[in-house]
Amino acid sequence: MLTLHHHPLSTFARRVRIALLEKGLPAELVEVDMPAGAHRSPAYRALNPYGRVPTLEDDGFVLYESTAILDYLEATHPTPPLVPADARGRALVAMHEKLCDLQLARQTGAIIFPKRFLPKERWDAAAMAQAKTEIDKHLAILEPQLAGKEWLVADRYSLAEVCYTPFVDFFPLMEVTPPPAVAAWTARML
Repeated sequence: MLTLHHHPLSTFARRVRIALLEKGLPAELVEVDMPAGAHRSPAYRALNPYGRVPTLEDDGFVLYESTAILDYLEATHPTPPLVPADARGRALVAMHEKLCDLQLARQTGAIIFPKRFLPKERWDAAAMAQAKTEIDKHLAILEPQLAGKEWLVADRYSLAEVCYTPFVDFFPLMEVTPPPAVAAWTARML
């Protein structure tokens, strides 16, 4: 039985939960009480030395990076597939997983963490504005890649969308207005 240590507000844990649902995989969900500091406890640090979520356990095997977990779930439970069978399609999905983390996830965190958890006087407005600029640039790059298509890779829902979904859900909170093809893709994912 798979065990997923998560927190319901974690975007990275949410993507793993989405993959579990898409694949119809049962998993024991263990909520890590992050506000109480449970992620810093010696017991949790024994599983995940970084003290973050998600962490996946599978019969003594432990993974604690969301894209690695997604790739593991795909490798161990290939049906239904969330990546194309061909090498180029797989590489494109891997590229988009990485680009999501590099070009959207960190920037989203810079905006939504303060807006969700800090009083306005503690916001770093310059950092938030820079993050929004980077998000807009990334979405402008995605726009022609999505023009006339429903999905990023091989015109099918894939791990690329699984990676993006928890972040694009926050476009309204971040006051991000995606270009038309990205907006349509976002609506399909959500």
